[in-house]
Amino acid sequence: MSTLVLVRHGQSQWNLENRFTGWVDVPLSELGEKEARAAGEKLKGYKFDVAFTSALQRAQRTLALIFQVGHMKDIPVYMDQALNERHYGGLQGLNKAETALKYGDEQVKIWRRSFDVPPPPDSTGFTESLKDTAARTLPYYETHIVPYLKQGKNVLVAAHGNSLRSIVMHLDNLTKEQVIALNLDTGIPRVYEMDSSLKILSSKDLR
Repeated sequence: MSTLVLVRHGQSQWNLENRFTGWVDVPLSELGEKEARAAGEKLKGYKFDVAFTSALQRAQRTLALIFQVGHMKDIPVYMDQALNERHYGGLQGLNKAETALKYGDEQVKIWRRSFDVPPPPDSTGFTESLKDTAARTLPYYETHIVPYLKQGKNVLVAAHGNSLRSIVMHLDNLTKEQVIALNLDTGIPRVYEMDSSLKILSSKDLR
């Protein structure tokens, strides 16, 4: 049996300021640091063989604090931008409430929660929907994380709301309609227990 734990980073400074963050590399807020430490407390009874995180400091800092509080040492860590938050295109840096006033609550909800509708692109023409995010996270998951799970290893992933939503959508077999309602809270570990064939035996959030 193997254990997969997914943790969305603690609150970031732009989460606090209610801004679209995406690939902007902002730090954790003071509350985010506390949430990451709380996640470490909740995971104290777990033993991990390997950990994965994104190329962004808020996820890396969350992982470091989990290790520190949980007294977890000598765990190999792999960092990759495949696990980065989705790119919010032209919305990055904008206040969410102000954006909702400009475009309407329903349009912003579609940009934030839908599976295949991306936000407006940025000045370079880039943006990502959840579908686009899944197109990079899931191949990485299959290539780099699944082999450890098949060996019965315990894996910890500290990443972001949407990169993890894409993985949860895959694990829980959610439809693109169902995933609209899926929200992963900051600093709350989600635990999956799997057998050697990767059949999910149980899943729970550690609140």
